[in-house]
Amino acid sequence: MTTDVLRALHQAQPFEPFVIHMADGRTFLVPHREFLSYNPAGRIAVVHHLDGTISLLDLLLMTELRIPARSDSPNGSTP
Repeated sequence: MTTDVLRALHQAQPFEPFVIHMADGRTFLVPHREFLSYNPAGRIAVVHHLDGTISLLDLLLMTELRIPARSDSPNGSTP
């Protein structure tokens, strides 16, 4: 998985929600473009959750990006 693929999903038009899977098994929902940002160096991503909290992710530990089927209804930050 490359950070370029993540950026392509993040900038896709139209945007589709996606889930970031990490090496430790955690998952992070990105329900809209504004819920994801990057540090200036580009190795760390910030995922903003619906409850106002954030998670800092080391993108080198990302293992998969999943776009849920439209019939899936992810709720919260970890579907």
